[in-house]
Amino acid sequence: MTNSQKGIKAHLAGHMRDYGLLFALIAIMAFFQIVTGGTLMRPVNITNLFLQNSYIIIMALGMLIVIVAGHIDLSVGSVMGFVGALAAVLIVEMDMPVSVTMPICLVVGGLIGAAQGYFVAFWRIPSFIVTLAGMLVFRGLSLWLLEGQSVGPFPREFQILSTGFVGDIFPAAWGTGLAQIFGARNFNVLSFALGLLGAAAVIQMGLKSRARNAQYGIADEPAGLFWGRIAIISAAIVFLMFKLSTFRGLPNVVVTMGVLIMVYAFITSRTVIGRRIYALGGNEKAAKLSGIKTERLTFLAFVNMGVLAALAGMIFAARLNTATPKAGFALELDVIAAVFIGGASMSGGSGKIIGAVVGAFIMGVMNNGMSIMGIGIDYQQVIKGLVLLAAVFFDVYNKNKQA
Repeated sequence: MTNSQKGIKAHLAGHMRDYGLLFALIAIMAFFQIVTGGTLMRPVNITNLFLQNSYIIIMALGMLIVIVAGHIDLSVGSVMGFVGALAAVLIVEMDMPVSVTMPICLVVGGLIGAAQGYFVAFWRIPSFIVTLAGMLVFRGLSLWLLEGQSVGPFPREFQILSTGFVGDIFPAAWGTGLAQIFGARNFNVLSFALGLLGAAAVIQMGLKSRARNAQYGIADEPAGLFWGRIAIISAAIVFLMFKLSTFRGLPNVVVTMGVLIMVYAFITSRTVIGRRIYALGGNEKAAKLSGIKTERLTFLAFVNMGVLAALAGMIFAARLNTATPKAGFALELDVIAAVFIGGASMSGGSGKIIGAVVGAFIMGVMNNGMSIMGIGIDYQQVIKGLVLLAAVFFDVYNKNKQA
């Protein structure tokens, strides 16, 4: 075995979780692509995958912060449903403008998170108990607010939040010509161009990070693994954007989701507050002794979770075009499962934004693929539970092995 091969093997062993997630997502998508006869990767189904999982991914970003900080939030599904109900009452029944309703709903979500964070951070009540109470309270408030009835439909400007698509800014002749070349009915040139730019950005950021590590003498992944990972991610971005381009283009919610992912990835990996959150979850006493205001950080983590749950609630309501008393029921389980499948530790202090996103996509692809196959909801729940257990077991096994 050459030194290069030994280096690759050692790096894989030390980062099995990260590479395992990527390979698992690819394997699951390939499996369902085969067993569904190619239905999984059709443009319309890929669009539906993004629309169906956008609110899960958005809440997973906030849940990762909470879990990394050493806590958990069981109320996100109920908060999501409550804010969706509030938006319906304000817009449909009280005829309030969408431009006013959306900020109000985000503020209400932040206040809910602040209330729960206050008890967790300053009164030291376990987050499990506080958010379990919140789950029951806001589920009941949703029923009260809607009076047990569904409220809708929403005006078009609110539906655009979830079901709208980014318009093409390029000449129509370009799209028509490319549609003929690729044998498609439509072709959104802007979406495909954004896919190419996204792939180029991934390559550029990867090379920049690699150069920075080399400058400071930080051990980096072997060149073969680096280029293989970059090639897979870039190809996946271009492929997915190509598929979306042949349907209706880029959904608005994907833009929202993409911006949030980049912002939170930057915050958790490149900022002081991000490092402090990991320090808080790793060892709260040590973090407090080092001068970190742990109570305030915990409080802000729950405020952030409340705002993201509110945003997810509006997106969910806009997608359904109605608010229902049961909206968000048990969705907190999918959000928490996505974060743990993505590599977060229950004890806090570890986990990545990209891991949570990949975990959410794994759950989403499984849900979508099993539904296409006609597998009953009972078996779907069993399979999802086993996947979650396997992911946590794999994480614990690796930690014990490294110890």
